[in-house]
Amino acid sequence: MAERIAAEGFLPGEFISEELDERGWSQADLAEIIGKTPGMVNELIKGKRKVTPDIAEGLSAALGMSAEYWTNLETAYQYWLLRRHREQPPISQRKARLMSIAPYRELIRRGWIESSNDVDVLEENVLVFLGMKSVDDTPAKIVHVARKSTSYAEVPPALYAYLRKARQIAHGVHAQPFEIDCLRTTLPNLKAFCKNSEDVRLVPKLLAEAGVRLVIVEHLAGTKVDGATLRLEDGSPVIVLSLRYDRIDSFWHALMHEIGHILNEDGEVVDSNLVGEDATTSDEKPTSENKADEFAVEFLVPQAPLRTFINNHSPLYYARDIQGFAQVHRVHPGIVVGQLHHVGELKYNQFREFLNKVRLMVTNSALTDGWVQLSLNSKHGIGEE
Repeated sequence: MAERIAAEGFLPGEFISEELDERGWSQADLAEIIGKTPGMVNELIKGKRKVTPDIAEGLSAALGMSAEYWTNLETAYQYWLLRRHREQPPISQRKARLMSIAPYRELIRRGWIESSNDVDVLEENVLVFLGMKSVDDTPAKIVHVARKSTSYAEVPPALYAYLRKARQIAHGVHAQPFEIDCLRTTLPNLKAFCKNSEDVRLVPKLLAEAGVRLVIVEHLAGTKVDGATLRLEDGSPVIVLSLRYDRIDSFWHALMHEIGHILNEDGEVVDSNLVGEDATTSDEKPTSENKADEFAVEFLVPQAPLRTFINNHSPLYYARDIQGFAQVHRVHPGIVVGQLHHVGELKYNQFREFLNKVRLMVTNSALTDGWVQLSLNSKHGIGEE
């Protein structure tokens, strides 16, 4: 006859526990009957102690089954453990598979999951965090992101983990019920905050009043995510910013780009390489991304006057001219400099004195993960180096 191999092994202790429950006995009662300590009985039930012949004799006398019954249970369980050990892939292979669905070392460093030397526990921690049932599930089957071109075709494991954390944090933000018309009427008030860098601290509250949750989550190593637009279970929109570049122009462009996605009803979108010198060019982006970009730049700096300004001053720009133009259009000069950088009118090392840092101010008013130390420092009067 072919050997029968159990799909799952059971501890003899599980059977002992069931017998005790049926009789209404405690572990201490059983220990008294078989002449062992309560601690030994507890170890037996938890599988930390094997059923030896003398223990089997005691169990037989106490619970009524034969001693062979209990030793056979122990033998079957030990054989199951041995076969399971042989059939499991090597630990290195399992960790590599785990790394393919989540950068677990980075998740541990950020405190998103607990560390463990036991690969089974580590795997369980990762799966629970990602909301997955097994390593055979993939993030690409779970997350829904609006994408239309090759560069937007996949969600890397690190980015999926990032989005999971952002969703968790967003549930902790109180916001009014979302109505898209309310967001539209909020835009003029939002534009008023573009003039002074200190006013970025007021943005999260204003957006929450319009039904939009803003959270800050530092990007994970190996990703270049700048922002994302997500939806909670009830459809409420969430804007996630990474503040990968601590510059006033990057903050405002990424923010308004994501608001553009919400107004355009683009669904869930993840944006990497959105700002900075490594920004993706317009011809590499799908139409929805270019529309969100166009909305952002026009909202921040009207493009017709900007083109006139460029025609009148290119290629020689002076600080006073940039400041004057920014003042007329009620924006911070750093936002103007950022747009001139992006269109190639200025080199990225020019007029950097206008690119004020805003991360410290935003993280003090928005629910944040990753820049907590900056917030703590500010509360204690410690400046950024």
